[in-house]
Amino acid sequence: MSSVTNGDSQPPIVFDSLPYYDNELEQYPILKEKVERELAREGKPPQTLHPKVPPAPTLFANHPMLQAELERVSNHEPLPPLDTSRYQLPAPSTPENEEEWLAALKNARAQLEHQRLRQTNLALLQQYGPNAWRIHNYLNEATAKNVEKALEDLKNLTVEVNRERKNFQTRLGSQLTSLETRWTELISSILQIEMANVALEVEIDRLNKREVELAAAL
Repeated sequence: MSSVTNGDSQPPIVFDSLPYYDNELEQYPILKEKVERELAREGKPPQTLHPKVPPAPTLFANHPMLQAELERVSNHEPLPPLDTSRYQLPAPSTPENEEEWLAALKNARAQLEHQRLRQTNLALLQQYGPNAWRIHNYLNEATAKNVEKALEDLKNLTVEVNRERKNFQTRLGSQLTSLETRWTELISSILQIEMANVALEVEIDRLNKREVELAAAL
């Protein structure tokens, strides 16, 4: 664990791991097995999102037909067949029934008007359709270029952030390694001093006993 102190009065930033520098899992494969076993014992991650994550937007909230179509596609339901009955001109089943003839005549007039509108729309499409599609394609291409540029900028920003993180963590890791080495050297020096002190105490005790023996012999 390492910490970096900010220039202002904010608390220091604490780093509990340096993933670009720590390589204990590669050096000691048994640690990786222990980590995998520990992860297997842990429960499943929570299904609920973090409170700061915004809820998913409701698509086509003001368009029930589009919302129903989106739900149909999400459920992988087949497209309902087209109703072709209104494009047919059935004859009256009972020739003597005047109401059926009137209904058939009304249907024929509707079909004729529908065909006339189709011809009008085709004529308008032939006249204005090509230019409209060219403009539409031009706008789509411009939008696609802007999106691709934004994506490329985001990728470059991501690479730059990861590069900075790696350099920063590598620098901190080197400092930690240097401090750990210095700590090990100091501990070793302390142990050597303590061992020397013990040896000196033993030697002093031996000399004191020798002095007492010599004094007694005189």
